[in-house]
Amino acid sequence: METILRDFGFVLAFVVLALLFGLIAVFIPRLIAPRTVGAKTESVYECGMDPFGSAWIRYAALFYLYALIFIAFDVDVLYLFPVATSYVRGGKPEEFLALAVFVLLLVLAIAYAWGKGVFRWKYEDL
Repeated sequence: METILRDFGFVLAFVVLALLFGLIAVFIPRLIAPRTVGAKTESVYECGMDPFGSAWIRYAALFYLYALIFIAFDVDVLYLFPVATSYVRGGKPEEFLALAVFVLLLVLAIAYAWGKGVFRWKYEDL
């Protein structure tokens, strides 16, 4: 039992500290924050401007599709930077082939989305 506590003591201390910091971050603001209720307490905050209209508007699915495509390709580009720097330092031909296949799959995904008309902005659907 002593070896287990010694081996995992740091993990246990990390978990306890993480829980402690999380609880502190929740409860300290509750203790020191002012509790005022006014006319603007329940209003929606939009960049300091008074909101107008309903806060619940419907967006076309096209906005979400653009967001998903952006996130997917953004993550892929973030992957390509370290791989490219690794290849510059002297990579093997197998590594270059794997990188070429990855980029080819990205190009095929863009071509497929383009063929489906994803990149055409449709104003009438908004």
